[in-house]
Amino acid sequence: MLASEFSDSTLNQQGSGEFDPMFIITKLGAKVNRVIVAGMLERLDPRETSNGSTLWQGQLRDPSGLHFFSVGDYAPESMRELTIQLSSRIEDGESIMLLMTAKARYFQNEEGAVYTSLRPEEAAIVTREVYRNWLVSACKGMLERMDMQEKAISLEKTTNALAAAGIPENMREGLLLAGEHYGEIDTEPYRLNIMNALDIAEDKIPSFTANSTPKSQASLEVEEQESTQEEVPAPDGEVDLNQVLLDLISRLDQGEGVDFDTLLSNAAARGHDRDASEAALDDLTEDGSVHEPRFGWFKITN
Repeated sequence: MLASEFSDSTLNQQGSGEFDPMFIITKLGAKVNRVIVAGMLERLDPRETSNGSTLWQGQLRDPSGLHFFSVGDYAPESMRELTIQLSSRIEDGESIMLLMTAKARYFQNEEGAVYTSLRPEEAAIVTREVYRNWLVSACKGMLERMDMQEKAISLEKTTNALAAAGIPENMREGLLLAGEHYGEIDTEPYRLNIMNALDIAEDKIPSFTANSTPKSQASLEVEEQESTQEEVPAPDGEVDLNQVLLDLISRLDQGEGVDFDTLLSNAAARGHDRDASEAALDDLTEDGSVHEPRFGWFKITN
């Protein structure tokens, strides 16, 4: 599941029994207890808890946004060991694409705001090819849920009506709960998420810079760079970040420009450091390559 669908969720379902599973209900009607996510490991920081143990808090970015996760004493030993290894690799400046299976969690503050998070149970560093395949699967699942959600809008709000319309059993309850809780929703942002994710899956814009490639994949990346015509090498051999940003603005601009966070999030999903992307965007603005028609929105200068 892409981050945008999961993080937009504000509804949960919890049974009355002590060991009943907890589900987060997304706007598209998915009932999420455990989920497979993937993306760039953006940060991983240790925090000391009140009982003296260490809780690791991290962020995983995909083309649609961020997943927030935490790894503590409750996590499997293998997951805790991997977390410590990942932390040292991030400190060394390595860009890491991670795939994880995690348990869905949520927190509701005193004001009633709901925040989603994940508790990873298993994780692995993955290659670009694995990440591409995951993106395609995630997009396919989201499209299927969007189709079912749009179909359910015009149906009687009963499980029998949804069943008669061919909606699978595992989606019926979630769609009814989502419709009652969220009401009418705008699916256009999800369609944009899918377009962005498939751009990366098709490798239209490179996902890694040359110096951030996992060592075990070095030869694979060299072969891919030699066969990809759209990559623009900079003088030092890295992908030209300025050109990446220009390509992103060109692809994502629907007429009003591209907002700052969307632009930097998409650059990060392709493996580029957020601070470096912000600096490159400043350079493009100063040299007149891009301009801001309104604050925080960027367009290519004609």
